[in-house]
Amino acid sequence: MSQRPYTIFGTRDKPTAFGASHFLRGDARLARLLPAAERMARLQRDVAAVLPQLAQLAAVLSFESGCLVLAVPNAAVAAKLKQQTLKLQQALGQRGWAVEQVRLKVQVMPPPAPETRAGSLELSPAAVRAFDELAHTLEPSAQNATLIGALQRLTARRQGRG
Repeated sequence: MSQRPYTIFGTRDKPTAFGASHFLRGDARLARLLPAAERMARLQRDVAAVLPQLAQLAAVLSFESGCLVLAVPNAAVAAKLKQQTLKLQQALGQRGWAVEQVRLKVQVMPPPAPETRAGSLELSPAAVRAFDELAHTLEPSAQNATLIGALQRLTARRQGRG
């Protein structure tokens, strides 16, 4: 059996998933959970291989007595997946999984954390000049007042005037 770490669905980019598998291997009683966890990870990979367009949206919750239970984030994804359950059952059967029934469970999943970068957006000098020119060419009306003010503040900050 492979000793390489695996990830739990939804934690591929999180170092805690690798630490968890290492922790489970370190304790004799907890190590008995690894075969079940690895089996679920293999099933998750096979589901993703069969339905790549829905791979990031469907998570294997359980697989017992031929009943595969998948978690989906909303009813729209459930409807799309329901249309493909026969294809999923057949393809998983060819991969050695005896799936007799597929149940879908709608579970609200937290959205992925937005990627944040420290610092501010860098604009080229040409972009700053273009925004400055736009601020001076817009018609000075009530509708444009907020936009003109924002453009003037932006260019003043970028040109070191404010």
